[in-house]
Amino acid sequence: MKVYAHRGYSGRYPENTMLAFQKAAATGCDGIELDVQLTKDNVVVVIHDEKIDRTTDGTGFVKDYTYEELKKFNAAKDFSSVTDFQYIPSFEEYCAWAAETGLTTNIEIKTGKYYYEEIEKKTLDIVRKYGLEKKVLFSSFNHMSLCKVKELMPDAKCGALLSEAGIGNAGYYCHVQGFEYYHPGYQGITKAVVHNCSQYGIEINAWTINGMHELEQLYEWGCCGVITNYPEVCVAWIEHKEKEK
Repeated sequence: MKVYAHRGYSGRYPENTMLAFQKAAATGCDGIELDVQLTKDNVVVVIHDEKIDRTTDGTGFVKDYTYEELKKFNAAKDFSSVTDFQYIPSFEEYCAWAAETGLTTNIEIKTGKYYYEEIEKKTLDIVRKYGLEKKVLFSSFNHMSLCKVKELMPDAKCGALLSEAGIGNAGYYCHVQGFEYYHPGYQGITKAVVHNCSQYGIEINAWTINGMHELEQLYEWGCCGVITNYPEVCVAWIEHKEKEK
């Protein structure tokens, strides 16, 4: 079972920052999950919310700032005991770093609330620039964005993001849409759901798995991967379980 660090090592470091990504990589996790949005000057940036209020000391929408303006805000405002300052990274900076690692990147395209113009193409252009086509997968709550990714890069791996409740007959749904993965919250997963996805060759990456009970249950059911704020804990536990076999 693979471990993806949710917004980097976000349980201990400021989410979606280069520090969180670097610390996640040091845990030996398989990959990193991150979110992309678009600035006023069409720079693809890594941040979860459409607004910067929650994670930085600034306020307002990502789309209303240029990237140089965004970089002035502190994305580590709630982590003063860990670091003084972290800026919002560009997706290109992340890819330049990721290309030197063995990590897989789960790129969540944040078009569920605001549909950024050509964000799929701009994101894919950067992925191609750094030769990461085989080391990425895409997810989104807006499944039309995934269809657009498939149109632009037919071999791209995509995962349908769903709310915690999930969707009925998920394996069939992903199969007919051409998606390789199903990404529900833990509450949307049962042994039957795992079986249904398996029937159609769909792999499950579950979010956000921070408790041991959830981790153990998903491992027992044979889920493909977990997305977690605490990659170090998950990696260590899975390695222990594998040694027991």
